[in-house]
Amino acid sequence: MSKAGLKCPNCGSSNIVNDDLYSQAQLVCVECGAVVSEGSLADDPLWGTDVSYSRTTAVKKNPCLNLIKGLERVKEICRILRLNAEIEHLAQTYFRTAYQHESFINVTLQRKEVLAGCCVCISCRQRNWPITLGTICCVLNAEETLLGGVYQEMLKILNIQAPFVSVVEVIETHVHEYKICKQDVPEDFAEDPKVLTKRAVELVELAGESWIVTGRRPLPLMMAATYLAWQSLNPNRHRLRFSLDKFCNMAKVRKRRAAATRITELKEVLCRLGKELPWVTEAVTESDVVPLVGDILKYRHSLLARALKTHEKALEANCAQTSTLNHPTDEVVPTQLSESRNETESTSSVVQLSPSNKGENQGDKNDDQSEEPAPNWGKKVLFAPPCVINAKRRRVERRVENCTGDEEISDSEIDSYIRSPQEARDFALMQKMLSLPNSEKS
Repeated sequence: MSKAGLKCPNCGSSNIVNDDLYSQAQLVCVECGAVVSEGSLADDPLWGTDVSYSRTTAVKKNPCLNLIKGLERVKEICRILRLNAEIEHLAQTYFRTAYQHESFINVTLQRKEVLAGCCVCISCRQRNWPITLGTICCVLNAEETLLGGVYQEMLKILNIQAPFVSVVEVIETHVHEYKICKQDVPEDFAEDPKVLTKRAVELVELAGESWIVTGRRPLPLMMAATYLAWQSLNPNRHRLRFSLDKFCNMAKVRKRRAAATRITELKEVLCRLGKELPWVTEAVTESDVVPLVGDILKYRHSLLARALKTHEKALEANCAQTSTLNHPTDEVVPTQLSESRNETESTSSVVQLSPSNKGENQGDKNDDQSEEPAPNWGKKVLFAPPCVINAKRRRVERRVENCTGDEEISDSEIDSYIRSPQEARDFALMQKMLSLPNSEKS
């Protein structure tokens, strides 16, 4: 039976019939015998586009279960932090890319969950949304070291640029976590979040100018600034007696262990600046410096300059006093002082050249080497980084030359040779065992 409307692609003949001799129904040309179409492999049994074998056997690859859970976790974190749709979409894109990388495909479920938090943090920083890794740690309840390691690894592997966030930019978000509005706490303890944020930002800026921020974690410092700002905005007897633990319980936030230390450091700086206020005549202590915080922050730039000048004058007076104590009768004119310096330099050069004083000079060198290192310069300045003020003293190893074994043992070394009571008992038992005859030992 001829098929109307069909033509053979080889000869152009329209004489096309069904070929039912084989297992498959085919359309063949009567003139040249060419197969026009195979019904089971075509979209249209009459005349249609041939379908390739790869298309008929293709299977759609579904994402794995952990990837689906990770994307849901990213969405949950974004909803908890109240992020917009753009940041959420970017975080999910980063998670798909990082999850399929060989460095993150065969890792533990804990690292994959932390990876979701890192994607959210990177997306927030790229969209100028202030957030810290500590906040992500609180949401995920994960270890800070693990989160920081995965974060750095992700930045390196995916070659992502994430801008750093200043502490001042994060304070506004941090302050809104404290439940200290009028509907949450009594009126004596309530405070406007905008006013509290402004005062906390000023305290953090003062901490940055006095080196307290250097090398410190941001969350304890922000908690300390928020606590002092809350006390100083309305310094009544109720707030001044309120400890940090009670404040955290009232505001429903988790207390940071280092926050108490940051409060002490901030109060020390405030006391140094409070002494420079012209209308303050009495000594300023940490217990009564809180009411002066508003005035100190208002004039902090001029007070910092005055405090540095006062400290320099005190150092100069101390140096002059020590010099007069060491040389009480030496009152010379500056010109005479320069002449005496020249004379001492010339005499010292003569002493160094003379062979008879060679041993004395060697002894002086040994004395200089045996002296303790110079005191920490951070103790002399008014403001210095914490790593300088609290610097660890390095042990100076003294070289022992020409050791014969007959030297006297110092008292500090004798303690290392004294045995403990258990060692003394074991040693006495061993001596007793060695002194027994062989028959009694057995």
